[in-house]
Amino acid sequence: MTKKVFIDGKAGTTGLRIYDRLSQRQDIQLLTLSDEERKVTQRRQDMLNSCDIAFLCLPDDAAREAISLIENPDVIVLDTSTAHRTLDDWAYGFPELSQAHLDKIRASKRIAVPGCHASGFIATVYPLIAAGVLEKDALLTCHSLTGYSGGGKKMIAEYEGDGRDPLLDAPRQYGITQQHKHLKEMVKMCSLENPPVFCPIVADFYSGMEVTVPLFKQQIKCSLQEIKDIYAALYQGPIVSFADNASENGFLSSVAFSGKDSMQICVEGNEDRILLIARYDNLGKGASGAAVECMNIAMGMPATESLAL
Repeated sequence: MTKKVFIDGKAGTTGLRIYDRLSQRQDIQLLTLSDEERKVTQRRQDMLNSCDIAFLCLPDDAAREAISLIENPDVIVLDTSTAHRTLDDWAYGFPELSQAHLDKIRASKRIAVPGCHASGFIATVYPLIAAGVLEKDALLTCHSLTGYSGGGKKMIAEYEGDGRDPLLDAPRQYGITQQHKHLKEMVKMCSLENPPVFCPIVADFYSGMEVTVPLFKQQIKCSLQEIKDIYAALYQGPIVSFADNASENGFLSSVAFSGKDSMQICVEGNEDRILLIARYDNLGKGASGAAVECMNIAMGMPATESLAL
């Protein structure tokens, strides 16, 4: 049966890619508003209540407002903002983490799509804590390289527009106050007692992401090979998969999965100093791809339907 889908915030980078993924599907009827209508609250409310599935591709406050407009109890909501990711009554949209995560997505009408940086951190840290080889009170660091599309239309215009600032020619670290909005999500989903030192870096490429969590051997209760075994058992694809020896002649490119909706997990380093690494697209498994995957699961469809893998 055809499902009616409304993307509230379709004009943004996440909404546009969701629209692109769904526009060719025969089991989806996309409901749209004109540029004028999408600014009218009543028209948005009409759409939000007449659809079967609503994607919220909005800033946090606007996403909360959208939820308040929904009166139809049958509408499935997938929120790509930060607003609902740490709430217990919302399903967290990373089904590969455990059977419990998958089952909650299947049963829920409210699904929070993970944050881009948080996805890589949680994908690497959660399994080790769940396996009991990394303590919840661990003091962790996380480095994350991302393409500039993660900053939305404003940042895209800064990088691609005329008269570009020369400072954009080199990678830029941000979140330097250690108050990044993904930190609460990282802590909550991994049951950590301490937020990690988080070092996100945006560079001059459109999309792609590489998240690294370094560990000393004193922090982990197993060998490097045992860490690999944990990931290999959990992440068997087709969307999230473990790769041994993923190195590209000693390098790991952060654009390797640009344009795709999949994620690669790998472990590098040695027995003394270990690197947990996740590579994916910040607009793919880090945003739109994850949202479509969760929609597929909620619909009872194969998780990979219309994804680019």
